[in-house]
Order: sequence, then C-alpha cells, then structure tokens
Amino acid sequence: MELKYKMQNVVLVKPGDRSANTAQTTGMTRQGAITPDLCRSKGLWMGFVSAPPGSSDVHHHEDAESGIYVLKGRIKIHFGDMLADSVIAEAGDFLYIPPFAPHVEENLSPDEPAELIVARNSAEYMVTNLL
Repeated sequence: MELKYKMQNVVLVKPGDRSANTAQTTGMTRQGAITPDLCRSKGLWMGFVSAPPGSSDVHHHEDAESGIYVLKGRIKIHFGDMLADSVIAEAGDFLYIPPFAPHVEENLSPDEPAELIVARNSAEYMVTNLL
C-alpha cells in the first residue's frame, strides 16, 4: 500500500511551553500553544486564555473565525451593534465568534479568573484592539 501523505511529527506542548508572544488585549492573557513558532502550524492557532474578574477591551480577530471552550468560570460575551447583545457561557460551553465581530469578554466572577481554550482558523496572531 502506498501512502499518499508525508509523515509529519506530532508536537506535544506542555503548559510550561505555552508562549505569551502573541497578540494581547487588555483584561485577558493569551498563551499560544498551537502556533507557527511552537508547532509550525500553517492554518490553526490554539491557545489558553486567562481572564481575571472584569472585562477585556473591545477587539476582533480580523478574518479569523474563533471557537472558545470555557474550562472554568462564567463569562459574558458582549457583541453586536454598540455591544448591546450578550450571551453567558459557563464551564463546558462552546462559543463561536465570527470574523470581524467586535466583542468583549467579561468574567462574571468577583474574585476568580475564567479559563478558556481558544482556536482560530488562522495561524497568524490576529487581534485588532478597537480602543
């Protein structure tokens, strides 16, 4: 049987290997895990986000779609015209953020950080902070 693909190496990224060398927004800390630098990814960015109590600044991720999985905590995502719409997600929930959608992540806890896993269909470090 002839293989129709080239063998590639699997890359393991441990928590201590994650990189904060990625685009940041005030009110949250992003740590890249699946990135061009760490894994030679070409079409995927994936990372860990820690959000302290309070809100992030308004931002979007250009033409990238974002998928978010809430590991810990409760967050409210503000979006839409004048950020007037919102949804609340808690541990175990998934969120989809479309391209160019301005949004704010708000951690609803008064004293615990929220923890998220974020994936984007671009390996670029794309964030446009709007304020």
